[in-house]
Amino acid sequence: MRTVYLDNNATTQIAPEVREAMLPFLTDLWGNPSSMHTFGGQVKKYIETAREQVAALIGAADPQEITFTSCGSESNNLAIRGGAEAMDKPPHIITSKVEHAAVSGPCHYLEDRGFRLTKLDVDELGRLDLDTLQRDLRAGRNLTSLMWANNETGVVFPVGLIGEMVHEAGGVFHTDAVQAVGKIPMKISELPVDMLSLSGHKIHAPKGVAAIYIRRGTKVKPLVLGGHQERGRRAGTENVPYIVGLGVACNLAAKHLEEESTRVKAMRDRLEAGILESCPGSRVNGDTKGRLPNTTNISFDYIEGEAIILMLDDRGICASTGSACASGSLEPSHVLRAMNVAGVSVHGSIRFSLSTYNTDEDVDAVLTELPKIVKRLRELSPFVS
Repeated sequence: MRTVYLDNNATTQIAPEVREAMLPFLTDLWGNPSSMHTFGGQVKKYIETAREQVAALIGAADPQEITFTSCGSESNNLAIRGGAEAMDKPPHIITSKVEHAAVSGPCHYLEDRGFRLTKLDVDELGRLDLDTLQRDLRAGRNLTSLMWANNETGVVFPVGLIGEMVHEAGGVFHTDAVQAVGKIPMKISELPVDMLSLSGHKIHAPKGVAAIYIRRGTKVKPLVLGGHQERGRRAGTENVPYIVGLGVACNLAAKHLEEESTRVKAMRDRLEAGILESCPGSRVNGDTKGRLPNTTNISFDYIEGEAIILMLDDRGICASTGSACASGSLEPSHVLRAMNVAGVSVHGSIRFSLSTYNTDEDVDAVLTELPKIVKRLRELSPFVS
C-alpha cells in the first residue's frame, strides 16, 4: 500500500541531496573540527559553509549570527532562558496561549522561578491580540517570545510589527520560526527580531539538528557549558554530518520557496475545498488569508479526530490532530481552545500539512477516502440523529 504523507508540520522526509551530502562525514571525513591537525581541522570549513547556507535562507546579514543546536526545543530554550538570564534585571516574559510546548515550557520554567509571565489571547481566527500586547509591553522591560507561524493552523503572526512594538518598549524579541522557515520568504536582517529558532527536520534535514539566529549584540547565557564551540554559546563537539545536512536542506528550501507559494499552496487549496464540499459539517480553523501555504486545519462536527486519523492510517494516509509533541493526549488542542472553537468541533479537528514532495495523486487519495470515513463515523456517532 502506498503511503500518502500529509503530516509535514510534524516532520519531513530527508531530501536525497541532503543524505548524499552527509555520507562523506560518516565515512571518510570523521575528524573533530576543533583538532589542530589537518585531518580533523579540514572539517571546520564545511561547518562554516553550512552556517552561510542557513544565514542565506533566513536573510541574516552575518553567518556568525547562526549557532547550531540539536533541535528547535533547544533553540527556544536558549533564546528564552538564556536571553532572560542574560538581562540585567529579571524581565517580564510575554508569550501567547497558542505557542508550541517548546516555548511555553521554558516560559513556565521561568515563571516558577519568580519571573512575571503574560500569555496573550488570540481571536477566533487565531490572530494575536496586538492591543493587549501593546498594553502589556508598557509594564516594563520584557522578553517577548511569539511564534512566526502556528504549527497547528498555519496562521502567521506579524513579526515585523510585533518586533517594532517590543523594541519601542525596550524589550528583546524572539520568534519561534520552526514552521515558517523554508515555507515563506524572510529577510531577518531587515526585521526587528533579536533571535529566531529553526529546526532541520521540518525542512527535509535529519532530526537532531537545528539552529538559532542571535542578532549581533544580543546577550544570551549559554545553557550547555564546557567548551569553546559555537563561539562559546553552545559547548560540545559539533555534529558535523547533520550540520552539513542542515546547510544543504536550507539551500534546497531557498530554491523551493516559489514552489511552496504556488504548487504546494494550490494542492492545499484543492484539498481543503474538496473536503469542505464533500463533508457536510466541516470548517477550516484559522485565518485563511494569513497562513502558511502548506497547512490546513479542518474540524468535523460530532466525531473524534483520533478516529479519523486511525481510519486514514488504515488506508495509508498520514495526517494528525495537531502537534506531534502532544500525540496521545485526550485533551483538545490548546490552540483551538484558545481560539474558542466550538465543543462539537474541537475534538474532531485534523491537520493536513503538505510539502514539495506531495503530488496531486496524494490529494486525490484523501478526497476519495476521507468523505467515506466521515460518513461512516457520523453513522456511528450517538450525537448525530
